Amino acid sequence: MSVTCKEPKLRFKEFSGEWEANIFKNIVKLQRGSSPRPIVKYITKSNDGVNWIKIGDILGNNNFINSTKEKITKEGAKKSRKVDKGEIILSNSMSYGKPIILNINGYIHDGWFVIRKFDNYFDKEYLLQVLGSEWIQKQYKRLAAGGVVNNISSELVNSVKINLPQKPEQQKIASFLSAVDNRIEQLTKKEQLLRAYKKGVMQKIFSGEIRFKDDDGSEFPEWVEKKLGELFSFLRGSSLSKSDIVLNGKYKCIHYGELFTNYHETIMVIKSKTNLDTGQFSKIGDILMPSSDVTPQGLATASALLENNVIIGGDINILRAKKQIDSIFVSYFLNNNKNEIMKLVTGTTIKHIYNKDVSKLKINFPPLKEQTKIANFLSSIDKKIEQTAKELNLTKEFKKGLLQQMFV
Repeated sequence: MSVTCKEPKLRFKEFSGEWEANIFKNIVKLQRGSSPRPIVKYITKSNDGVNWIKIGDILGNNNFINSTKEKITKEGAKKSRKVDKGEIILSNSMSYGKPIILNINGYIHDGWFVIRKFDNYFDKEYLLQVLGSEWIQKQYKRLAAGGVVNNISSELVNSVKINLPQKPEQQKIASFLSAVDNRIEQLTKKEQLLRAYKKGVMQKIFSGEIRFKDDDGSEFPEWVEKKLGELFSFLRGSSLSKSDIVLNGKYKCIHYGELFTNYHETIMVIKSKTNLDTGQFSKIGDILMPSSDVTPQGLATASALLENNVIIGGDINILRAKKQIDSIFVSYFLNNNKNEIMKLVTGTTIKHIYNKDVSKLKINFPPLKEQTKIANFLSSIDKKIEQTAKELNLTKEFKKGLLQQMFV
């Protein structure tokens, strides 16, 4: 028997009155998928196979599945659960509690529930939004008795509390949130396209396929191959632990871990401070590279620092120019040549890269003016990527805030 509940904090003005409180087992039918055993016996590459829908078919943060990586035989399908295009399925393991609308017909693995017979209570799009809300996700964790939730049972899902507005209000909420989702999808695609464009254009620039011209339209001279040791002197950062980083420290600093998380090709704003007054201080144009990591890929990272007197932490290699060089250009060049840098990595569990080896790395070097043109061009792309990523995060936070206030 249902009861009324309080109104949400945020509501469309044309609606009023309390929502109806209920639990899922009273208003939906939850059915679990099933897998034929042994599964490998029924996997097929034949054109006669049918879609075999697994958790791995979710792409990124999408709320839909368009295709499957595997198919099963018709015999295997008889031992599984059929689902149709347009139905909502809910993951019960790995990325547990993630709701998906199917854009295909197929059969679901036992890592899924399919939600049925909800039409009397739910607008479908509203149900999808509710299932993905933090409000529901928190209930999963609380009902799991405080343990680490790796999967959710049908009993747990069925016992979740839900407060329901009437369908017209559901449809209004769902329509609004869907518009926000569309914006998130557009920004996600834009960021992906910009990153792909940057990667492609960097390859063409550093292979010489794309060349820049001087301001008067004349060609720049051919690039000259040099070893980094001819262009830079090499230093190491000084000891700096995470406990040395304080909120209101007197001096700016960079911990080596921040090269993986906070900084990219160019460092213009320093995010950490310390009260240490001794150590290795930066000069404008220094190029920073981590000297140790658990993966070789992590060491193939370079960042140009554009500020003096920043304390550089340990486990950081510092490349300091001997002559006038655009360090941002060199930073982009090194990040585009990760495979060559990874050849210099040594070590087993902990990987290392040493200045003496980096100094032997060869670089095709254009004249200074062309270096700067290239650096400015690539930096302009990064600014667009950064702006798009910022807008994407703000939109996600906006939606999160809406969900917290719209669902009670």
